[in-house]
Amino acid sequence: MAEPTDEPFDVVFRAPRLIGPDGETSGNVAIRNGRIAAVEPLDARIEAAEVVELAEDEVLLPGLVDTHVHVNDPGRSEWEGFDTATRAAAAGGVTTIIDMPLNSLPPTTDVDALEVKRATAGPKAHVDIGFWGGAVPGNLADLRGLHDDGVYGFKCFLLHSGVDEFPPLGADELEDALRELASHDATMIVHAEDAHTIDGAPDAHGTHYDDFLGSRPQGAENIAIKQVIDLARETGARVHILHLSSAEALPLIAEARAEGVRITVETCPHYLGFIAEEIPDGATAFKCCPPIREARNRELLWQGLADGLIDCVVSDHSPCTPDLKRLDTGDFGVAWGGVSSLQLGLPAVWTQARQRGFALDDVVAWMARKPAEFAGLRGKGAIEIGRDADLCVFAPDEAFVVDVAKLRHRNPVSPYHGRPLAGVVRQTWLRGQRIVGGDTPEPAGRLLRRGEA
Repeated sequence: MAEPTDEPFDVVFRAPRLIGPDGETSGNVAIRNGRIAAVEPLDARIEAAEVVELAEDEVLLPGLVDTHVHVNDPGRSEWEGFDTATRAAAAGGVTTIIDMPLNSLPPTTDVDALEVKRATAGPKAHVDIGFWGGAVPGNLADLRGLHDDGVYGFKCFLLHSGVDEFPPLGADELEDALRELASHDATMIVHAEDAHTIDGAPDAHGTHYDDFLGSRPQGAENIAIKQVIDLARETGARVHILHLSSAEALPLIAEARAEGVRITVETCPHYLGFIAEEIPDGATAFKCCPPIREARNRELLWQGLADGLIDCVVSDHSPCTPDLKRLDTGDFGVAWGGVSSLQLGLPAVWTQARQRGFALDDVVAWMARKPAEFAGLRGKGAIEIGRDADLCVFAPDEAFVVDVAKLRHRNPVSPYHGRPLAGVVRQTWLRGQRIVGGDTPEPAGRLLRRGEA
């Protein structure tokens, strides 16, 4: 059906295959003024100023929504800036990102810092951008102002974040912050690893991945997640577990949900694709926190997705300069912990998902619809009348080998280098404007505020 108006359509996509709200189908998707204005059967004759005919090997997807991206701009833009990050996102079919409150300088822990971040991002946004606020010791009084100014929620750490200007919350500080956020129904997103457990583990050192893995045990995640669940139950706050790598925590999450605790969970492509047993000595591009774990754990994470215990899959794109990855020494103990993958999430997940019998509409749910729902992005995440015309033309059966030199990320470092993947993004459209697959336009992204999109 179509919106009731006589205005002409700007663009129509004729798609023998598309992923709609109810799964894979076919149809014509018509765009007017940047929004989806009609979705009609494929044999319907719809006229528009521009017609995009999808090839037989292409599928029309909603633009992906990545709610976990570290852009690091301003202050550490040599790690990644908004221009390169949003170009990489667009090349990967991602049309909306939400930027983390660290590792930029200043971190996004008060309204003034948020305005600095917006002023930096606005002229460089090739996709739409929202922002998380930060919850750190001493900024409890700033949380409401950030919320009212449109951040999508608040991030905290329970151990050292990796940068001194974004310190962790202690147990009492976390409880106080959750009570404050519960008073205006804001979400706390948590890097959940227990500092005391990690302090008692062997130090990370040297080139052997197993030694690094032993320094970040699953127990550290499990204990921290239980603490978050207990405080969410007590305060009534909404909480979200970031980058889950420990499948051992899934029963805790299932029990909490059954009790009515408001908890959501994400994982990342690198936890679903890589396994500890195959990481070579000195391959510090694979270092991330929490770490990539063993094969059995990976399969249990996939089962968590199948069971609905894990809600979404997002990148946790956390890049740095090559020198900070210590590629010269391969020392996991001193290398920066973060995976650079923003452009590669869709093919990385699809490659693994189809091997396990999942369909493309499952991947779209995990990487578009559910992240949009989690963040409250009502105009994003689905091919549906009234939504933004954010679309991705995807060739799921075309294979390629990752070459980091050809990625749009600021620095050519990624554990995906040399890895064969299935699925190529051929076009990306943002609110009815082609931003990948044609002439490169001027930045067309918008800065989003909670409640507006």
